[in-house]
Amino acid sequence: MSKILTFTSLAIMLLIIAPVAPAQNADRLAKIEAVAQELKLTPEQEAKVIPILKEEAPKLEAVKSNTPMSGMQKMRELRAIHAQNAPQLQQILSPEQYQKLQLIREEDIKKAIAAKRSTS
Repeated sequence: MSKILTFTSLAIMLLIIAPVAPAQNADRLAKIEAVAQELKLTPEQEAKVIPILKEEAPKLEAVKSNTPMSGMQKMRELRAIHAQNAPQLQQILSPEQYQKLQLIREEDIKKAIAAKRSTS
């Protein structure tokens, strides 16, 4: 188990450090902006939330694209990444916006697991 976590952590770090293809970066930015629109952020909230989401996006993508990882492992890793930023986001967003963000994230996790199942 320890070796798996070490390998997973290393893989995530390598993917974070590795350069991102411009198209991939554009897709990430579009997703982040779509979330911001769906949450109906104020300009002040956008200035605080978007950098947080941009920072976590490569970590999330690394987990989603990690094919050896099981669906359950992906779910745990994705939720752990989300939990890291939860306190900050809860301070910035209204309770309704935060709840909506949680729903968006859960849907994203379900899609990642479904994608894993379809490739297995």
